[in-house]
Amino acid sequence: AHRRLRLRPRSAQRPAERLQSQTGQAEEERMLRHAAASAARTLSALRTACAARGLSASAASASPPAAASETIGGLPVSVHNPSGDKRVVVTKELPGERWLSILTGAGCRVEVCTSDKPILDVSDIRALMGVQCDGVIGQLTEDWSEEAFGALAQAGGKAFSNYAVGYNNVKVPAATAVGIPVGNTPGVLTDTTAELAAALALAAARRVPEADVFMRAGKYKGWLPTLFVGSLLQRKTVGIIGAGRIGLSFAKMMVEGHKMDLIYYDLFEQAGLEEYFSKYGDFLESAGEERVRVTRAGSVEEVLATADLVSLHCVMDESTRGLINKERLGMMKPDATLVNAARGEVIVEADLVAHLRANPEFRAGLDVFEREPLMAEGLAECPNAVIVPHIASASQFTRGGMATIAAANVAMRLADKPVWGSPDDVRPFLDGAVEGIPQASPSIVNADELGLATL
Repeated sequence: AHRRLRLRPRSAQRPAERLQSQTGQAEEERMLRHAAASAARTLSALRTACAARGLSASAASASPPAAASETIGGLPVSVHNPSGDKRVVVTKELPGERWLSILTGAGCRVEVCTSDKPILDVSDIRALMGVQCDGVIGQLTEDWSEEAFGALAQAGGKAFSNYAVGYNNVKVPAATAVGIPVGNTPGVLTDTTAELAAALALAAARRVPEADVFMRAGKYKGWLPTLFVGSLLQRKTVGIIGAGRIGLSFAKMMVEGHKMDLIYYDLFEQAGLEEYFSKYGDFLESAGEERVRVTRAGSVEEVLATADLVSLHCVMDESTRGLINKERLGMMKPDATLVNAARGEVIVEADLVAHLRANPEFRAGLDVFEREPLMAEGLAECPNAVIVPHIASASQFTRGGMATIAAANVAMRLADKPVWGSPDDVRPFLDGAVEGIPQASPSIVNADELGLATL
């Protein structure tokens, strides 16, 4: 099971051309794939035996074969399972190995772009796909519209997944028009994103980054009563704009952790949220403490005017673009804290910079930016802003889980499997042996439009 199979080097030709010009190699590769499958079954049995004896699964695992390096369209790629009969392009390196096991286990040749270019443009993506490509895992920074999907369809593509839960960068109707399913990665970002929003809130309110820079510069000479005095959040009011899963998770962290009152704005009444915090208030009263209060605001403006801490968790569309502007910033308390881990375009960044400069007690914590990766002029010089590079989902669990969901989206569509009926419950794809995951794509956003079956 641990013996590695040595495959002869492949030429720079594309898979379709190789199959046409090297018919003898096809039979050889078929035999090698059969041998590899047999080895995989033996390894699986060995892992099961180890698990039965309380040993770590890693004790039964050999190191994965080293990836081959190639250049495609002028871009460096690492090639995994080169004998795979379905070609999948991954536009960026992804964390973990489970996602790769899903694709290679489904018989895919996986080509991962290893270029240090931060954002690939459409011409790069077209070059990677070439004349024959079955599926792609792309990034939220890439432009997936008519040109990209047209090229994928022309190359014989049958599946695409965005490595993100959001898909503002994807023109889903363009994919649907050429019959390509579009996957995303829900169900693994909720608590991780909310946690980062809470970290930004605390770091900004208590001036942690300012104090860190001060210490590293060797400026600390002794304790002073006025040194980096920030805002206490305990028993204050937290406001959330957008009370979906992430907004609710963030609210739980702040209300339960700091006993803050909650005011929220959402297009729809969130009865479950209100009931949850009402019961928490009952618990506090039973312990002899003051209960927390929950209010559904009638407008965004009411939240801004009331809350000491405001966190944005709204969707990005034309109704929320530029939502937080000069006028609405002026409605907030002069010592309030504003957090954005949703979408950068929700805030008019130049207006925020001006507000930060004019109100030194006002704080902001930002994970996303209006013209990402760029920041508005002057933002970097605002000491009352905590700024991080879009890392809300950057936990090992979440980033690895996103890769797993994206890979399963593509692998299962290429195998003509149905769509998972509960995209918010993706735990079965993340736990246990890869061979035991549900035989379905976890989340396809245009499944109904394409008439795909649901499991």
